[in-house]
Amino acid sequence: MRPVRYNVAATLDGYIAGPGGEFDWIPEDPAVDFAALFARVDTVLLGRRTYETVLRNGPTPWAEDARVYLFSRTLRPEDAPGATLVSEDAAGVVAALRAEPGDGEIWLFGGGELFRDLLAAGQVDTVEVTVVPVLLGAGVPLLPAGVPRTTLALTHSQVYPSGMVALHYSVRNTG
Repeated sequence: MRPVRYNVAATLDGYIAGPGGEFDWIPEDPAVDFAALFARVDTVLLGRRTYETVLRNGPTPWAEDARVYLFSRTLRPEDAPGATLVSEDAAGVVAALRAEPGDGEIWLFGGGELFRDLLAAGQVDTVEVTVVPVLLGAGVPLLPAGVPRTTLALTHSQVYPSGMVALHYSVRNTG
């Protein structure tokens, strides 16, 4: 079964974006090997607000040949060229993607509500949070209301020269 990884940067006070959706607080750290992450990913999952933020800030961080699944109840197919639009049963769609043959990873790029729903459905394998030493005081929270109680096991940690700390966890159980 292909793994689903939620990989996100968060401020020390728990925000994944500023009040206006900005993420200019994330430093560029040459020690972070994004190429290695993207090389393993062949499918990207994201919600509407994350998609709109990516479009505003472009270019997309994933490989051009990656399949993109956009989860939204309000967007129309013409609003998201190059993406497969999903308006219902996110967990069912992701379960089908996970069951496909191949070893490419599925990257849950965001947002928090999609993460919450997929985690509750048992469709997330790893949670990777890079903590950025910044305090915003407001913004988009790392975890929206309703995230189920979940036990995680630390599998990797790394401190970067910028002061960021990457924490990788495997999901042990949810509920």
